[in-house]
Amino acid sequence: MSVKEFVSDDWTIKIDHEKCDGSAVCIDVCPSEVFKLIDGKSQATNVDECIECCACVSDCPTGAIIHTSC
Repeated sequence: MSVKEFVSDDWTIKIDHEKCDGSAVCIDVCPSEVFKLIDGKSQATNVDECIECCACVSDCPTGAIIHTSC
């Protein structure tokens, strides 16, 4: 499993790159612009901007995103 971890002071966002299909749903639903698509996979490049709305987790079509506060 290829899981990438993006850590802030308060939470961690994990993205399983084997599950991520690059559909960019997380980018579309995130109100804080936390995610970017890099090489066809989601990356939480702005994890410190997260407002913990959990839209990325609930809307990811492949269940690739795990957020420690959701």
